[in-house]
Amino acid sequence: MTMLNETDAVAEGRPFTIERLSPHMEVTGILGNRIIGRINEPLPTNVAALKEVFKAAGVIAYFERTPDGHAITYGYAPPKRKRRLWINALLFVLTIGSTLLVGSLNTGGNPFRHPLELLLGWPFSLSIILVLGSHELAHYLTARRLGVDATLPYFLPVPHPMTGTMGAFIRINSPVPTKSALVRVGISGPLVGFLVTLPVCFIGLLLSKPVEVSTSKGIPLGSPLIFWLISELLHPNLGPGKDLLLHPVAFAGWLGLFVTALNLLPIGQLDGGHVAYAVFGRRWTKLSWIVIAALALMGFFWLGWPFWAMVAVLLGLKHPPPLDDLTPLSSVDWRLVAVTVLIIVLTFTPAPFGSVRF
Repeated sequence: MTMLNETDAVAEGRPFTIERLSPHMEVTGILGNRIIGRINEPLPTNVAALKEVFKAAGVIAYFERTPDGHAITYGYAPPKRKRRLWINALLFVLTIGSTLLVGSLNTGGNPFRHPLELLLGWPFSLSIILVLGSHELAHYLTARRLGVDATLPYFLPVPHPMTGTMGAFIRINSPVPTKSALVRVGISGPLVGFLVTLPVCFIGLLLSKPVEVSTSKGIPLGSPLIFWLISELLHPNLGPGKDLLLHPVAFAGWLGLFVTALNLLPIGQLDGGHVAYAVFGRRWTKLSWIVIAALALMGFFWLGWPFWAMVAVLLGLKHPPPLDDLTPLSSVDWRLVAVTVLIIVLTFTPAPFGSVRF
């Protein structure tokens, strides 16, 4: 590490001078592209001013806290990736086809013998595409509004006999600017998806029919709290020996709640992981092992939880920091964190496959 002055900075060909930084930061040293020192108070104001200095110099900068103060690491942004929108469009069309197929088969149709019966699957297909699409589009639009380079949704047309798809995702190709942006990008998908899923559940449960338990066929499903509340509102006092045979639209709504809960697990780079990192910072990598252990223990309720825990570990529990890891969350961000917790409570069930039948 070397002590700095303005002449040294210019002589080494850096895209800025220390003179530009000194009104906002007490610079004590530099090592390559890493500047060490202490940013002046008030911290948010001076961090914002330093961001403008680096932006004017044509570089991006990471701001982080150190044991003795603060550090800024700067570099040039990677080139943007070429968009191949035809891939997004093809996967979307294939997912419509796969969900139509599964929806038709699960309502008694046989599109292999009678191709027109494929259209019997449209209530399920439309509902699940609406739920998944709204979730991912909310991520995409929020990310782009906050200056994050994100792709349009990629749907996954997997001919799973229950769903016809393994969901959808977007790819983030640039660093997230702030912890606030992490919260807002992270919660936007589950929040919008949840709000869209509610009327889907309501309509689907309205179309569902009480049946005798002895005649009920299919896989038993556990009821998240919000699903149970809507069911009790529309079908109160089913009584002993009665069960609820879910309409395909209701099943799509149930899947939407399940996907929301799964995405809000506070691990890795799931939506819940984004929010958790914004709250706990780098400490979250260690704390996430508690969540992994909890998922492993919940294997007593459903063997899928240990599987997802293993997948999370294989994908990695570390979370990349935002460019600005210093500026604290705002009051609006904290309210969104509270909304995140509320949605988890309303959508999570320890035994997803356990009581209500489809």
